[in-house]
Amino acid sequence: MSRGYVPPPEARRAASLLLLRDRPDGQPGLEVLMLRRAEREDDMRSGAVVFPGGVLDARDREAHAHSLGPSDAEASAWLGLAEGGLDYLVAAVRESFEEVGLLLAQAEAGFDLAALKPWRDRLQAGEVAMADFCRAEGLRLDLRGLAYFSHWLTPPGVPKRFDTRFFAVAAPPGQQAEADLGEAVELMWLTPQAALQPQRGLKLLPVTQRTLQDLARFGSSAEALAEARTRRDIAVTMPRLATSTRGRRIVLPHELPWAEIGRLDPEGRGDVSCELLPGRAVRLSPRIIRVTAPNPGPMTGPGTNSYLVGEGGAWTVIDPGPQNEPHLQALLAAAGEAGGRIERILVTHTHRDHSPGAAALAAATGAPVWGRIAEHPQWQDADFAPDVEPRHGDRLPLGPASTLRVVHTPGHASNHLCYLLEEERLLFTGDHVMQGSTVVINPPDGDMAAYLQALHALLEEDLQWLAPGHGFLVAEPQAVLRALIAHRLKREAKVTAALRQAGPASLDALLPRVYDDVPAALHAVARRSLLAHLLKLQGDGAARVVAAGDVAGAGDGLWSAA
Repeated sequence: MSRGYVPPPEARRAASLLLLRDRPDGQPGLEVLMLRRAEREDDMRSGAVVFPGGVLDARDREAHAHSLGPSDAEASAWLGLAEGGLDYLVAAVRESFEEVGLLLAQAEAGFDLAALKPWRDRLQAGEVAMADFCRAEGLRLDLRGLAYFSHWLTPPGVPKRFDTRFFAVAAPPGQQAEADLGEAVELMWLTPQAALQPQRGLKLLPVTQRTLQDLARFGSSAEALAEARTRRDIAVTMPRLATSTRGRRIVLPHELPWAEIGRLDPEGRGDVSCELLPGRAVRLSPRIIRVTAPNPGPMTGPGTNSYLVGEGGAWTVIDPGPQNEPHLQALLAAAGEAGGRIERILVTHTHRDHSPGAAALAAATGAPVWGRIAEHPQWQDADFAPDVEPRHGDRLPLGPASTLRVVHTPGHASNHLCYLLEEERLLFTGDHVMQGSTVVINPPDGDMAAYLQALHALLEEDLQWLAPGHGFLVAEPQAVLRALIAHRLKREAKVTAALRQAGPASLDALLPRVYDDVPAALHAVARRSLLAHLLKLQGDGAARVVAAGDVAGAGDGLWSAA
């Protein structure tokens, strides 16, 4: 995180403490202290099971002089702030003492936790500050063991927003946690796995659930704390509000709709769908409408996306999808409701979930069809007959302020085209870039070397968004492209290693070695991409066939490293 982070002005600064201990039964794992919040009206956290924590007090800064550990400058650098970082650590320790009665502090003569209970009540009531408490009892807050764990920001659109830093620490030995019976009505030491069990019925906020999932990875509290201390540049995690067929819900950054929700609803109205529903016209910008076809499946995800692009009522359809009458009618309705008509049909490639709908849409609208014929007929739409075959670099004016540029991206298919909406720096990717998964490269029409070259070429483009053939809008295109290239090269390295260890070997012998991280149910599909990797390596001079077979088709030969 860059230094100088400033939270939204309406967000309340807060701190939370993950108090950890090893399992008392001696089994591997850890326990974390959690509390059940009091039931209160108009409080989204009412009755929730959370970690100790709360809002910073302006007077927490006065306790800097009564603490052991980092200076404010060091804590601020740690948290990516210009100043005031130490306030969060003090607040985390203060809230822990107030809510659960555990105190991270030192005194020359020690201290009796029970005798300090009146201070808990006075601190919670706001009658005194933490510095007053430390001064009166000769205490120094011990902040040395705190590890910065995560940073969460409540989404826009909720009544109260919190900018919260989470810290992890070993629970102080010899102290007994005790609920304050105000904020905390019940305390529980739980393993993360137990807390996450649905049958336990705990009300867990998304941040709590995600934190427990993170903690569940560790075999001990020491392991968790050691890993937390290595974390650098912790980015803020901000969920977003969305709607679904089951009502309003929170969407986390790792979920596929998150970036699109932020583009369409930055204010947090919560009215953007986090589901791709067939037939529904979704306005992605003044120039773009998306309609998803009713063809979900293992290879198509939620369905094939058709996009209407244009301005002034003149629409160009990108990928009309499968031959499906309800989808055809949905596209015609979307264009009509947007006050125009379909004047052009573009196809990214001729796989059967992308192009067969072109003929019916052309018949219904009179619009010409643009696209290319694949070099190899296998697994293609045999009836595809374009009126225009665009060339790489062709520019299609859609109106005074809308231009599509044709980008030839072979690899997934020899005839694959992407279309760049220049004014929005948005690339319609077809199947060249998928959301949340990698695309199958299926020889002979699929070509791994061409695919990687096309990905590298896209890195030279000035892109801001990707609009895939399956899935939601994708942000940070350059990072996505680099990750895809890295993934393919990592897989290629596994192919090379398997050839050296097992070769000469058949595809079926290499498959479980190279795709040991892929479920066996997907190995039949992965076999095609494995062949594509081998053919690329053969072209690079790094692999060869030592026993002939139908290499260009099924790949039924024996392969070895060159």
